Amino acid sequence: MNDTLTRLTLTVAEDATQDRIDRWLSETCQKLSKSEENIEQSPYAGLSRSRIKALMLDGMVTANDVVINNPSASIQPGVTYILTIPEAIAPIPQGEDIPLDILYEDDHLVIINKAAGMVVHPAPGSMQGTLVNALIAHCGDSLTGIGGEQRPGIVHRLDKDTSGVMVAAKTAIAHQNLSSMFAAHDLTRRYTALTWGIVKSREQTIDASIGRNNRDRKKMAVHANGRHAITHVRVQRILPPLASVVECELETGRTHQIRVHMAHIGHGIIGDPNYGRAMRAGQMPDNALRDTLAFVRAFPRQALHASHLGFDHPVTGAAMAFDTPLPTDMANVIQGLEERITNRGKMKP
Repeated sequence: MNDTLTRLTLTVAEDATQDRIDRWLSETCQKLSKSEENIEQSPYAGLSRSRIKALMLDGMVTANDVVINNPSASIQPGVTYILTIPEAIAPIPQGEDIPLDILYEDDHLVIINKAAGMVVHPAPGSMQGTLVNALIAHCGDSLTGIGGEQRPGIVHRLDKDTSGVMVAAKTAIAHQNLSSMFAAHDLTRRYTALTWGIVKSREQTIDASIGRNNRDRKKMAVHANGRHAITHVRVQRILPPLASVVECELETGRTHQIRVHMAHIGHGIIGDPNYGRAMRAGQMPDNALRDTLAFVRAFPRQALHASHLGFDHPVTGAAMAFDTPLPTDMANVIQGLEERITNRGKMKP
């Protein structure tokens, strides 16, 4: 057997309550890592639930010499589980000298203002030029690979065409604790969006479950069998009759949550090719508005920006908050829309 493998032995208490194996192993490892003097050097550090699942599917978890490869199976009281952890290998993505807008950085994490158009992590069709490639070049050996060889340091993501503030981990303990915060929704995340139409309620909460679209599995949709999702919406500005500028605060964090929720209430995000159903020229009462509509419809991406991220530092516990202004393209389309609406008002008799 390869002597670079690490083996961890964990025994379930006789009076343990029923639980999934992957969850019990992950939570037990997290407790053990926090109990050690040097957390970052602990062999239990960084063993998130997703990491445990991957180990199980690779046949790296056994009990009584039998491979346990079903993450959802229940633990058995008194049984000893053995985790075999391969030595960490260099991430497959390579570092690339890509400029980053860094808002803050310390030994454990880095805060980035991600540009629209940048993919967060490598995937088929986007293996280069990603945020991960840039982070590898920037952080070098300090970047943790615990998040997976394709996503080192990544604890959350923004869609390719969404801009704004993100956090990435540089150490195993930061990755572990940040991942737990995101899983528990123990952060503050606010976005600014430019949406179609006039959002009439100044403040509202959208409580609608989200899951895969039954007709198109690449999309998400609101439906009863989805995962619980809550978005708080506050209107910041009305640009009648075409658009509204809103702030969306996530209470949960489902895939495409803001985009789906805003479309669900009839105010899809401008520029969103999947959910942002645009207003039509036939709905416009005059040529000036039709020209303004054409101007807005030319916006090349979803007008969504992650404007605020607040959380407690994953190692020190210090309160942290980061705000980013609207990127130039969004600021320009809002300004251009305002000017056109104002000029139209002046031209009316």
